[in-house]
Amino acid sequence: QLQLVESGGGLVQAGGSLRLSCTASGRTFSSYTTGWFRQAPGKEREFVAAIRWNGGDTYYADLVKGRFTISRDNAKNTVYLQMNGLKPEDTAVYYCNVDCGSIGSMARRWRDYDDWGQGTQVTVSS
Repeated sequence: QLQLVESGGGLVQAGGSLRLSCTASGRTFSSYTTGWFRQAPGKEREFVAAIRWNGGDTYYADLVKGRFTISRDNAKNTVYLQMNGLKPEDTAVYYCNVDCGSIGSMARRWRDYDDWGQGTQVTVSS
């Protein structure tokens, strides 16, 4: 069974940067689309970014486009989310998850995913 662990969160001032990591264990996830999601206090979880298994296709939510970059290193079983120009509204718990299909499949199905990890807290101060 694939297990995902998110890390790299922390407290940063507005305008700062963080790099999140999503590391898989249990089995390789090089064949999966991997996505990042976030949930702010009192708000619904939202789909932030995704990358196809081979890195050949990516998706970004409008709110993070131009500031966040998703990448993957399949040799390390890790997907990264580089976050630059952070804003207080980026404050949330960030989660990763996978889909065996395309980014489009993930976009349609992610609300039905049952298994979520602990996530990593990102706090951006103003």
